Amino acid sequence: MRVEIQTPRLHLQLFRLQDLDDLFLIRCDAEVMRFITGMPSTREQALAALTKHLNRWQTHGFGHWAVRFKGDPMLLGWCGLDFLDTTPEIEVGYGLARSHWGLGISTEAARASLEYGFRNLHLERIVAVAYPENTASRHVMEKLGMKYVKNGYYYGGDLVYYEIRRADFPVSASNRILRDNS
Repeated sequence: MRVEIQTPRLHLQLFRLQDLDDLFLIRCDAEVMRFITGMPSTREQALAALTKHLNRWQTHGFGHWAVRFKGDPMLLGWCGLDFLDTTPEIEVGYGLARSHWGLGISTEAARASLEYGFRNLHLERIVAVAYPENTASRHVMEKLGMKYVKNGYYYGGDLVYYEIRRADFPVSASNRILRDNS
């Protein structure tokens, strides 16, 4: 199954193996990875991340998308749904090339991911976690309508935990979800 989303500015589509070079350039940036893994990725780690994204879609019908501007092949980053660490909970996560920070791209892509989770996967709630000092990510969560719930230990660190319930999420009429079941 191939699922793509078009927002007013963005095209969220499944990763391709050809995305490896661009994904590596994003993931080898220490500032980008500071609050994700804590250190820059090697090319092998970028390939493992790309493979994980592709496999998640095949096995679960959700995962992270490659995020691009509409009509532009350049990879801006990633966004989508995945399992929260070792729990059965579903989280929204995102990472973006530093050159595109502060433009609302993470918020727009994450909003589309939440909409897909609620509308198409019929999830009742979706969570997100971040390091307490990652104010940019916390700001994205709050702009999405997510509410702080607790601090918790995930991915080897003490993180803030936010959630949003389907009943509290306004569905957008401007996002188009495209599906190909081939």
